[in-house]
Amino acid sequence: MKLHPVLEAVTQRIRERSAPTRSAYLARIAAAADRDRGADRLGCANVAHAFAGLPENDKFRVVAERAPNIAIVNSYNDMLSAHAPFGSFPNIIKDEARKHGATAQVAAGVPAMCDGVTQGTAGMELSLFSRDTIAMATAVGLTHDVFDAALMLGICDKIVPGLLIGALHFGHLPTVFVPGGPMPSGLSNNEKARVREQAAQGLVGRAELLEAESKAYHSPGTCTFYGTANSNQMLMEAMGLHVPGSAFVQPQKQLREELTREAVRTALGILKGRRFAPIGQLVDERCIVNAMAALLATGGSTNHLIHWVAVARAAGIVIDWDDFDRLSDVVPLLSRVYPNGSADVNAFQEAGGPGYVIRELLDAGLMHEDVLTVREGGLREYTREPYAQGEGLAWRPIGASRDDSVVRPAAQPFSPTGGLKLLTGNLGRCVIKVSAVPADRHVIEAPARIFDSQEALLGAFKAGEMERDLVCVVRWQGPRANGMPELHKLTPPLAVLQGKGFRVALVTDGRMSGASGKVPAAIHVSPEAAAGGPLARLRDGDVVRLDGVAGTLQALVDAAEWDARTPATISDAQRDANGLGLGRELFAGMRRNALAAEEGACTWL
Repeated sequence: MKLHPVLEAVTQRIRERSAPTRSAYLARIAAAADRDRGADRLGCANVAHAFAGLPENDKFRVVAERAPNIAIVNSYNDMLSAHAPFGSFPNIIKDEARKHGATAQVAAGVPAMCDGVTQGTAGMELSLFSRDTIAMATAVGLTHDVFDAALMLGICDKIVPGLLIGALHFGHLPTVFVPGGPMPSGLSNNEKARVREQAAQGLVGRAELLEAESKAYHSPGTCTFYGTANSNQMLMEAMGLHVPGSAFVQPQKQLREELTREAVRTALGILKGRRFAPIGQLVDERCIVNAMAALLATGGSTNHLIHWVAVARAAGIVIDWDDFDRLSDVVPLLSRVYPNGSADVNAFQEAGGPGYVIRELLDAGLMHEDVLTVREGGLREYTREPYAQGEGLAWRPIGASRDDSVVRPAAQPFSPTGGLKLLTGNLGRCVIKVSAVPADRHVIEAPARIFDSQEALLGAFKAGEMERDLVCVVRWQGPRANGMPELHKLTPPLAVLQGKGFRVALVTDGRMSGASGKVPAAIHVSPEAAAGGPLARLRDGDVVRLDGVAGTLQALVDAAEWDARTPATISDAQRDANGLGLGRELFAGMRRNALAAEEGACTWL
């Protein structure tokens, strides 16, 4: 299928813009790949230290027999349901490596926090910066520099982007990402949302709310809504960094162990086949565009408009929100998964899952097929689904959609355009997830109510002060102000107001994440208020127009008056509240150095 001209044009625009940084990056990884292997290159004391903890047979294999040595970077902890299964993975990986004459070592354990636990608390202000911390922890482990390939064990929100950024700084290594899969379906996401809205109105108490939440989040595995964690897995498939079809196989199934073993075989296949497919070569501008297309086609997490900018920069590639916006005009919405529909990711997998979406995009000319992947067969391998065959694995074609209320062909999409929209105007640049919002709510015009924290908004809601049409503006929520937390706790009260017939919207320089709901939310407003951005000029009562059709976000204020206004500044009390307690002091340097959301909120550039 001929490549769609818009996809081709966006890719070329990125290629030209990135030429200097990409060529410098490729030169660095080529030089790193050209060195002797670590066990031959390092001094004897270095080598002895590196392998002192290995069993004797493994020491002999890696040193004397010059066997491949695989790094395992593991985000295991049993605080995260999604990451708890990773506790058993290293032994599986080591066992499989030995079967093929190789060795494997856990090179690093990286932190992994659960946004579901920290949501609405001060701990959430460390969440975004945990991504760069994970990238640095990955680098610390790989810096031992005795590895021939790497396996990255991660799933959730900041963890996969952090692992990917870290891995790309060791772009000379063949690298495979290893997921753990979603938990089985529990209480439906729609029912969970209903109980949350009842709790926001005081119609049910804590006991009822906790019972509902515990039925929704009930076992090891990823949460089952299509938020950032599961969007990560979709993008890993689209980038060719997984074993094909491994994203949404539940951890309780035997197939999951087989796929983990296949990840070892895949990494070794690159090395033994002498196929030059290190991760830095694989993640090029076409690969990044493929990820963007997959995100749009599935109505994925808005967080990736930040994370994938940072991921691209780690590979010397420069993208911006205009690229997402242009692609969104031509990439159709092919799936409906909560919060963009009622199905969860298990239903998505059963209906056809990532392989179905990738096949439809490839056949429509909306993904690049001529890309490197960790598999020799290329991206077409990712249009099939795995199944257990005897003691091994096989793959089969996915065929037609098995539920067209969940996934549809490109010729009959849910929407002819993608789920994200860039908004621009005198309030800055921001994004909205229109795929989650009813069509009659894509344009909201109402007076602004200004809040300096999400707690202030919740307080006003409980006091009954918001029973009217309004645009809620929550500022001082950007990377420099307080680490750009997700503002999930605001969804239930705003949904209640919308349910009462009021026309409401949220405008913020913070995040709403992959669980952005049915209330219009203009998020990631850049530049942020703490950097002198235009939200600092807004006043209570200013009429704001959010237009998701025209792609604008405007304060309807006379231009001369607007220009004459002195921007508000964050109060000392608010700044102290944002920076003290629960370890936030340790992240002060990251807050100072963070780039804007559209620049990936990077702290390392």
